[in-house]
Amino acid sequence: MRSGGMTLGEALQRAFAAHQGRHLDEAERMYRRIIRAEPKCFDALHLLGVLKAEQGSQGEAEQLLRKALAVNPRSAEALTNRANVLQSLGHYDQALASCDKAVAIKPDYFPAFNNRGNILHDLRRHDEALESYESALAIRPDYAKALANRAEVLRDLNRFEEALASSERALAMQPDLAEAWNNRGIALHELRRHGESLASYDRAIAIKPDYVKAHANRARVLRDLGRHDEALASYERALGVRSAAADPILGQVRSEYLSLKRQICDWTAYVRDRDRLIEALDAGATTILPFVVLDWLDDPARQCRAARRLVEGLKPDRTRVFPEPARKAHEKIRLGYVSPDFRDHATAHLAAELFELHDRDQFELYAFSLGPDDGSPVRTRLVRSFDAFLDARQLSDFELAHRIRTLEIDVAIDLGGLTEGCRPGVLAHRPAPIQVNYLCYAGTMGADFIDYLIADPHVIADGDEAAFSEKIVRLPDSYQVNDRKRPIAGTAISRTEIGLPELAFVFACFNNPSKLTPEIFEVWMRLLQGVPHSVLWLFAGNDRARANLCREAEGRGISADRLCFAARLPLPEHLARHRLADLFLDTLPYNAHTTASDALWAGLPVLTCTGRSFPSRVAGSLLRAVGLPELVTRSLDEYEALALRLAREPELLGALRGRLAGNRSTAPLFDTVRYCLHLEDAYRQMHERWQRGEPTRSFAVPARPR
Repeated sequence: MRSGGMTLGEALQRAFAAHQGRHLDEAERMYRRIIRAEPKCFDALHLLGVLKAEQGSQGEAEQLLRKALAVNPRSAEALTNRANVLQSLGHYDQALASCDKAVAIKPDYFPAFNNRGNILHDLRRHDEALESYESALAIRPDYAKALANRAEVLRDLNRFEEALASSERALAMQPDLAEAWNNRGIALHELRRHGESLASYDRAIAIKPDYVKAHANRARVLRDLGRHDEALASYERALGVRSAAADPILGQVRSEYLSLKRQICDWTAYVRDRDRLIEALDAGATTILPFVVLDWLDDPARQCRAARRLVEGLKPDRTRVFPEPARKAHEKIRLGYVSPDFRDHATAHLAAELFELHDRDQFELYAFSLGPDDGSPVRTRLVRSFDAFLDARQLSDFELAHRIRTLEIDVAIDLGGLTEGCRPGVLAHRPAPIQVNYLCYAGTMGADFIDYLIADPHVIADGDEAAFSEKIVRLPDSYQVNDRKRPIAGTAISRTEIGLPELAFVFACFNNPSKLTPEIFEVWMRLLQGVPHSVLWLFAGNDRARANLCREAEGRGISADRLCFAARLPLPEHLARHRLADLFLDTLPYNAHTTASDALWAGLPVLTCTGRSFPSRVAGSLLRAVGLPELVTRSLDEYEALALRLAREPELLGALRGRLAGNRSTAPLFDTVRYCLHLEDAYRQMHERWQRGEPTRSFAVPARPR
C-alpha cells in the first residue's frame, strides 16, 4: 500500500498514534482506509477490533478480531483481546478457550492469564481466578493490573485484609492505576476505615474523572456516614457519566440513588425519578435492584422482570451447578435456613420461636448465617434453636453451596431473597433438591433455581401467579410467622415523657421512612387538617428525613410541630410505646410488614390500603389473620374516609381496639404453634412430591382444626 507517499507501515504508525492519543474517530478512518487497500492486513484488523471494543461495539469488534485471527491464528495478543470481547458478550466458554489457546502458543504471555482470571471471576469460579492471577504474577511480579484484579476476587470472598494488601502492592508498582485505588477503597470501607476509603476513591477519581464505580462507591461510604447530601451528589456525578463502560452498572447506581432519596424523604423530582425507573426497566436494564422496584412500583410484572434480569447475571457457570441428588429418605427431613439476618433484625424477631417449635422428631434444622454476629440476645437464642449453626461469612458462594450439598440438606430455605446482604448465588449452584423463598423478601426472586414461595390466599391472589417464577404455596392464614415471646416493657410511660401531646388524637406510622411517598403523605396531611389537634407520630431514622418531612408538611399548610418523631428504642420499649398511639396508618405501595405485626401485638389497630403486588398486600393479610378485615381498604379514598371516621368516632375505634385485645391470644396471626404445623405440612408436601419424582406445582396447605 502506498497512498500520498506513505507506506503501509507508516499508515499504521499514524493510525496507531491517533488511537493512542484517543482521537478515535480519526484512527478508525485510517484503519478502515488501510483495510480497504489491504483486506488481510492483520494489524489494521486487530487494532480496529480493539478500538471498536473500547467504543462499546462488541459485536463488530468480535468480527474484526476473528478476521485478524484468520490471517494470523497464532497471535496471543489478538486471541486475548478476542477473549475480552467474548467475555463482554457473555460467551464465557469461548472466551476461556481463546485465553487457553493464547497461553498454549505463548506460555509467558501474562495478559492472557490476567484476562483468564477476569473471565473466571465473572463466572464466580474464584479459586481458579486467583490461580490465573498468580500465574500472571509468577511471570511478571510487578504486573499491577493482575494485583488489582486479584484484590477484587479477594473482596468478593470477604477476605478484605488480603484485598487491601493486594491493592496496595499494585499501587506501589503503578501509583496511577485508578482501579487499584477503587479496590483499596472498597476494602477499607468493608473494614470500617471510612476516612481512608474516601481518600482512596478521591485518588481514583482524580486519575479517572469519569470513573463511575469510584463515584458510586464514594457515595456508599458517604451514605453510611450519614452525609446524605454529599452522597446524593456523588451518585449524581456517577449517573452523569455516559460511556459504554458505565452502562452495565448504571442500573444499580440509579437504584441506590433512588433508595437514598426515599430513605431521607427527598421527593424532589419524584415523578421524574419514578418515570426514569420505569423507562430503564422497560428498556431492558439488567442491574436495577429489585427491592427498589418493590418500594417504587405497585406492579408485579415489572417486579418480576427486574428480579429475573438481576438473578440471571448472578447464575454460576454450568460446571458449578450440582446435579440433582439421588432420591433417598433421611430419618428426618433436613431443613437448611440461609439468611444474612440471624441477628437483631426484623426477620429474626419474627421467626425465633418458629425455629424453637419445629418438630425435632421429624426435622433436623441447620442455619447458614451470612451476616455478622452482633452478640445480641436474639442471636444467642437463634444459635441455640438449631441442630447446627454455621457462620458462613468467610465462605464463597460455591463453598457454602458445597457445604449444603455435603450435609444433604433436603429443603434449603432462603430467608434473604434479594434484600441487603443476600447471596442468591449460593442457591444458584443448586445444592438442595428443594429450594424455597420465604418470609423476608415480599416478592419473586425471578430465579429458576428457587422452586417455591411461601405465601397465603391474600398476598398473592388467584390468577396472579404468572408474575412469580416460583410455584406458590399458600398457607391457610397468613404467610408471616410471629414470635409470641416478644416482650413488651411493663414500665408505664406517658405521652408527655416522649414528646406527645396528652389530649391529641395520635396517628402513628413506625415504618421505615423509605416507605413514605408523596401520595400517602398528602392523605395524612388532609387527615391532620380534618382532625383538629391531632398529630402524626413517625419514625425517621435520620435528621435529613425529619427536616424534609417537616418542610413537606409546611408546604401543605400543616405546622411542622404537628409531626412528632420517635427515636430508636430497644424492642420491648418500642412495643410498649405503641399504647400511646390511637391508630396506625399504613403506607402504600409497600405496606407495614413486621411493623404492622408489632403494632397489632402491642394492641394498636392498623389501617391499611391494599394494592396489586405482594408488598402492598401484607398488612391486609395480617389484619385478616387477627380478625380485623374491616381495616383493609382498597383505595386511598376509602382509606382516608375510614381514618377520618375512626378518629371522629372513639366508640368505633375503641370497639376495634377491644376486639384486637381479645383476639391477641386466639387469632391465627399469633398462634405460632398452629403456624409451625402448617409450615411443616408445606415442607413435607414439597419433600414427598420430590421423593415421588413429581414436578413442582403450586398448592394450598389445608387448615388444621382449631
